[in-house]
Amino acid sequence: MHETWRAAYQRWLNFPALDAEMRSALDAIQTDESLVVEHFYRTIDFGTGGMRGELGPGTNRINIYTIRKATEALSRYLLSQGEQARQSGVVIAYDSRHKSPLFAEEAAKVLGKHGIRVYLFDRVFPTPILSFAVRHLAARAGIVITASHNPASYNGYKVYGSDGAQITPDTADKLMALIKETGDELAIEVADERELRQTGMLSTIGDSVLEAYLEQVKSIRLHTHLSESARDDVRIIFTPLHGTTGEAISKGLAAFGYQQVALVQEQADPDPDFSSVSSPNPEDPQAFALAIRDAKAAHADLIIGTDPDGDRIGVLVKNMTGDYVPLTGNQIGALLLYDVLNQKKNKGTLPDNGIMMKTIVTSELGSQIARDFGLVTEDTLTGFKYIGEKIAE
Repeated sequence: MHETWRAAYQRWLNFPALDAEMRSALDAIQTDESLVVEHFYRTIDFGTGGMRGELGPGTNRINIYTIRKATEALSRYLLSQGEQARQSGVVIAYDSRHKSPLFAEEAAKVLGKHGIRVYLFDRVFPTPILSFAVRHLAARAGIVITASHNPASYNGYKVYGSDGAQITPDTADKLMALIKETGDELAIEVADERELRQTGMLSTIGDSVLEAYLEQVKSIRLHTHLSESARDDVRIIFTPLHGTTGEAISKGLAAFGYQQVALVQEQADPDPDFSSVSSPNPEDPQAFALAIRDAKAAHADLIIGTDPDGDRIGVLVKNMTGDYVPLTGNQIGALLLYDVLNQKKNKGTLPDNGIMMKTIVTSELGSQIARDFGLVTEDTLTGFKYIGEKIAE
């Protein structure tokens, strides 16, 4: 039977071991019934993007208990796949948001309670490196604690499969069913973190994975060497918008030979409040105000920005009048596609039976470019997870 909001609220109020911060937050909303209803009228949704919502107490908020409940469901799902899944384990990454490190640890302790091996990043890392780490470590799944480019009051939980792509609707439906079966989020048991580390069930990862990631990216570069003019003269302003990519992208650009790269200092360090922008979304030109300031001072050619977990990018280029113009995602994709195909053609490595994958919401410009190079286009539903499925096929 579906639990009413009042019953869920009372269950939390009567839980003697409730986290002290959650207890205080509950006390703060108790005089506003409409707010209590909002916090407790449902279990927070879990879809193909995982779950995402405002921080706070209740079944409809992101907190240590809803994080534990989602991880309990994932644990049961993995255990149903046999001993190999348990041994292969789960990689956990987290972004710069409020509570992200705590939620990552809570997820690790739930998995550990079920005897599932865990690899936990030692600091904030971008989502693409989580995807790489799942494959690099031959893990069965990955978790990212993030709310992408949502406001600072949000956090979330995304699940990745063994292929490094986000889970598909079929897997999400199974996890949602298990979440419903799990019942009381307050009753989920967790392991002791120190014991998990002592037994080797919880391992810390960081530098070695980043180095392996950069080496892998270097190995698939088409521009294996920068021209002297590109190395010395191309000026780039980069902003991680207070998120996770400052270290990885800075090291990557340096490793690839770009010598004229500057970070927007006010946005270089992780900041859960995203204090210098109204929205940490690199698709919003307003997020680049400080980057444009620095670009004008440095006479930069290019501005690059990423969202907090590093799976979304924005680019601005200098036009003939010296203004910085944002490129759309379709424009960025078309430019990259043309460059990749043109280089492959010039090197004689363009396949005869090549396919260009894109989602149904992507511009047809990419299809026209692919056609000019003799490739066919195949459309998928929106989301890289569906392209990930096609890669597996």
